[in-house]
Amino acid sequence: MGTEDHDDVRIAVAQFAPASDEEVNLAEIAALAARASGLGADVVVFPEYSSFFIDPFDANLATHAQSLDGPFVRALCRHAAALDITIVAGLLEEASDPGLVRNTVVAVDGAGVKAVYRKVHLYDAFGQRESDWVEPGEAGGVQTFEVRGLRFGLMTCYDLRFPEVGRVLADAGVDVFAIPAEWVRGPLKELHWQTLLQARAIENTVFVAAADHPPPLGVGNSAIVDPQGVVRASIGTGTGIAVSDLERAQLERVRRINPVLSLRRYTVSPRN
Repeated sequence: MGTEDHDDVRIAVAQFAPASDEEVNLAEIAALAARASGLGADVVVFPEYSSFFIDPFDANLATHAQSLDGPFVRALCRHAAALDITIVAGLLEEASDPGLVRNTVVAVDGAGVKAVYRKVHLYDAFGQRESDWVEPGEAGGVQTFEVRGLRFGLMTCYDLRFPEVGRVLADAGVDVFAIPAEWVRGPLKELHWQTLLQARAIENTVFVAAADHPPPLGVGNSAIVDPQGVVRASIGTGTGIAVSDLERAQLERVRRINPVLSLRRYTVSPRN
């Protein structure tokens, strides 16, 4: 898959419920990736914690954390090579503190790892304490990769509630936000999810592709949103995929008509 052509890119979001059996998770990823590839997808986005997930969290998280050259990422690379696609997925990565993990997203293709993002904003909200188990990534780090001239940027789940993350990606020239998530269910959470996906797309004039866990733990509704906030494709509450084309011509047209990125008068800088 070349990065020099400037054709449209077909993207898929893949929604499934990762569990505590890593082999089962990889089998689900392989099947969904093959379905997406069969529909012409160039890029497939999978959920946060695709390698391993339990609820509630416990010490098993650290036991199942892997390195970036571990079996999960190697398997993703094999699938990407076999299907000639780029795969974006969340995994448990080993942390500097052996009692913690990193909540990491990788983008891989047949040549290997293209980008690595470690979640910055941990989910210490709505009665949850992700920071009890997860080591945060470094603020200000931007991870991008290109497919056919479109630049993709990575963020994860709770990061979506912080518009600064999206703005930093936009400052780096990103055209598409790829967002693996485990958006925990709760009152109005589906509304928050859908609203924030559309807001990040509109305010940054980007495409957004977000993959969630289905109920009962996630809200589902994985979606692909265009730069005007229109939901191009979504999944609902089951396991499955949604596919849409990302057209460079539309991106350029929206940015010409609504030049918010060039008109703004504020910059964003990280804080410790």
